[in-house]
Amino acid sequence: MHFELLALYAGPDQVMTVTSGIASIIGVLLVFWNKLVAAFFRIIGRAPRPADTASPATSAPQNGTPKNPS
Repeated sequence: MHFELLALYAGPDQVMTVTSGIASIIGVLLVFWNKLVAAFFRIIGRAPRPADTASPATSAPQNGTPKNPS
């Protein structure tokens, strides 16, 4: 019997610890994913262009009346 191979055995107590650590790292990455992607694009200089929030064609008049009264 090769006792060297026995040294490579990983029991459930060792495997569960490693997988729990990996899951924790992935969970933290998912929580902050939006900020990580934004920082990445800011670093490489490809920041997405902000969308126009109020264009004249889609905004309602300032006096509160509807645009096309029926």
